[in-house]
This record gives sequence, C-alpha cells and structure tokens, in this order.
Amino acid sequence: MTTLFTTAEVRIALELLASRSLIRLVTEIDDNGAIPPQRLAGTLPDLSTHQLRSASDTACAHGLVRVTPGAGLELTEPGAELADLYDAVARWARRHAVPAPVCEFSSRIRHVLDLLAPSLTTERTDGLSSLSAARLTSAGAEADLARPRALLLQWLAGNPQVTRMSEPEPVA
Repeated sequence: MTTLFTTAEVRIALELLASRSLIRLVTEIDDNGAIPPQRLAGTLPDLSTHQLRSASDTACAHGLVRVTPGAGLELTEPGAELADLYDAVARWARRHAVPAPVCEFSSRIRHVLDLLAPSLTTERTDGLSSLSAARLTSAGAEADLARPRALLLQWLAGNPQVTRMSEPEPVA
C-alpha cells in the first residue's frame, strides 16, 4: 500500500472542500457566472456576511476563484474542476439516496466526502475501507463510488495547496 495523503492532509482538505459556504459559492458561480462582490449577499442570501467573506477569502487564497475587474468573482480552472467534482459527487449521492432521498446539495457533498475520507490516506486494491462500505446503502453503491473517489484523488493531486494549512496573514 502506498500512502496518498497523510490523515492530517485529508482532514485539512476535506474540511475546506466540505464547507457549506464554499460549496454554495463555487456552485453558484459555476451555474450562473461571475458574481460582483457587492452582489454576493443578494445572490447567496442564506449565508451571513461573515460566511460570504470567509468563503470568498478562502476560495481566493486557495486559487479557486479570482476577482476580475468589471466581472467580479469568477472560477479559476481549479475552481471549475472543483465544481465538476461537486456535481459528480452529488449525482452519486442522489442515485443512492445518500444521506437521504431528499436533502440539500451541500449536505450530499459533505456526506460523500465523509464517506471517502478513510480511503484517501492509502492506495487500496480492495476499494473503500470497511467502515465506509458499512455506511453505504447498497452493494452497488461502493462500486459506483469508485469514480467520485478517483475524481477527488485526481483533483487533490492537482491542487496540493488545499491539503496544507493556510499561513496566517502577516500583521501590517
């Protein structure tokens, strides 16, 4: 077995990727295009000002979005790839009614990332860990989860900045 990521790297990355406010920001921009910063609150009214600022600052710091003059916040290539990953994960979750037949998009993403977490720390030939497999709803669900897992591993490998703690901003 080859270690893919340390447990700490997986925890850091999935904490970031499973953030409800980040999921909302990335998918909103993916679905509807750039968002002018002054329109964030109106576009995502279910998020507080603090959540919006934190999500946009975090997304910018990790290279997922950028501010383009005249357009606003737009996805970078890694951000667009993350949106595609979120869509693939949500499709799997809907197909297998995970975590429930009807639930919020971001809840589906967070639940599947939680299922995948144990399998990201080592290369396994037997699929997901028995803990994750035991939490799945059907025998076919584990096999179907191989594609979202592969997409997540590929995305993480191409975006190692999300597996590291952010350095604190220097005080002016």
